[in-house]
Amino acid sequence: MDPDPHQYENIAINDNDIHNVVLSYLIHNCYNESVESFIACTAMKQPTDYLENMEKIKRIFHCALEGNALKAIELTEQLTPDILNENKDLEFDLLSLHLVELVCCKKCTEALEFAQTKLSPFGKEQKYMEKLQDLMALLAYKEPEKSPMFHLLSSEFRQQVADSLNRVILAHLNLPSYVAMERLIQQATVVRQCLTQETGKDGPPPFSLKDFITS
Repeated sequence: MDPDPHQYENIAINDNDIHNVVLSYLIHNCYNESVESFIACTAMKQPTDYLENMEKIKRIFHCALEGNALKAIELTEQLTPDILNENKDLEFDLLSLHLVELVCCKKCTEALEFAQTKLSPFGKEQKYMEKLQDLMALLAYKEPEKSPMFHLLSSEFRQQVADSLNRVILAHLNLPSYVAMERLIQQATVVRQCLTQETGKDGPPPFSLKDFITS
């Protein structure tokens, strides 16, 4: 028998669940003042060592986002020692950010020396070889922003690395490494796709923001 489409309409949404979704978003994005206000208004329990750690995480995130990768690495090692040794892909990307900044500043000699001392050890693993070749190719262009590797100089690449670093640190400190709303949307999208496959081309309409803010 087909399920009644109205059978879930009156299911109550738990306030604590909503609060946790909002809190995870605020923590993940380092909105520290908003977190404090939200916790005070909802009487939620504050995560252990939240304030001290989140100020540090926020600074690390912005250093990476601004391309100051060496400072981000330094602060990360102070907060979570050995975390980059355990996440070599992330360490490579952070070092790559610094190399890119040197290239953008036309410090080609310094960039070459940095690549030889800090990045060349990664060349022992095949998965880093293509990335290394792209990075070194930037040095061959007078205007690297017009090269085929221009994406390495983009704000999107810095955002990607900063987000990855943020997630790793948050997970290490047992704080939300993914936004709960993000997971809800992913799960809801999978359900909608399954319903569409079962009902055919004329399945349920696409999701809208209203689906996530109404009960």
